[in-house]
Order: sequence, then C-alpha cells, then structure tokens
Amino acid sequence: MVGAFIELMTPITFSCEATLPLPPDAVMQQILDVSEWPGFTGYGPIPGIQSARFEVQTPEVVGSRIRVTNCDGSSHVEEIVEWQPPHRLKLVMSGFSPPLSRLASHFEESWELTPNATGTFAVRTFALYAKSLLGRIALVPISWLLRGAVQRHMRQMQEGRSTTAEVT
Repeated sequence: MVGAFIELMTPITFSCEATLPLPPDAVMQQILDVSEWPGFTGYGPIPGIQSARFEVQTPEVVGSRIRVTNCDGSSHVEEIVEWQPPHRLKLVMSGFSPPLSRLASHFEESWELTPNATGTFAVRTFALYAKSLLGRIALVPISWLLRGAVQRHMRQMQEGRSTTAEVT
C-alpha cells in the first residue's frame, strides 16, 4: 500500500534536448513572446496551441501567468516560477480543462540552457503529476505523446521553423 502511494506521488518525467541556433538570452526572450506559442503544433491527439496571452505579467517575470488555449478548445495556465537568465527557467502548468483536469494536478517544465559554438544546447524536462492511481495510469501514454510533441517542436526550433512555445 505504501509503495503504491509513493509511486503515485512520484511524477512521470522525460527530457528532450537539442542545439538551437540562438544564444540563451534570445531563447529566453522568445519564451516570453506569447505570439510565438502557436508554433507548438502538438502530436497525434496532443493538441497544438491556438493562442496564448498573459493574464499577469510581472516586471521580474517570476509570477507571470499565461493563459493557453489549444486547437481543440482545451485550456490551461502556465506560471513562470523560476527565471534565471540566461541559463534556467521553470514553468508550472495547471488549471487544465477536462478531461486532463481529472487526471493531473499539474505539469512542470524546466529549461536548462548552455551556450555552445553553434548556439544553445537546450534541455527541456517535464514532470507530470497525477491526481490518482487511475490518473497516473492514463498519464503514461499521455507522456509518450507529449514527448513526441516536444521532440517535434525542438526539431522545428533547431531548423528555425518555429520559435519557442510551451506545451499543453
């Protein structure tokens, strides 16, 4: 029983990485440009982003909240909880619309940015937090599809076909 509870509380995690053709500061500034977020096109049943807008935009960036509307009509909020230019940022996604709201309490997305000779080596790490054992079971295939969406987005960023955007 205790083991099942511990497993439920442990997030489902994955990371994607790519070398982007921009310096770290430029990557971080593009994350703040919500007009670019529709560049995230989704993957399979994971919807792309239709629009994103600031609900709250703080001068220090931390605490800024962005309302995301997806192509399927679902929505969520992303809050910037860590902002350490030019190397690190972290967002927390919550306020999911159903059915995801029944499965997950929140997702965390962290970016680690390291300058290199051709731009920036970027690692995006996700942690998906389930609300229940059933939610955890459902989040496993969702995490696989979300990883595919993030990998696609990272390739687009690498090729300069898309700038940064956050995930649903």
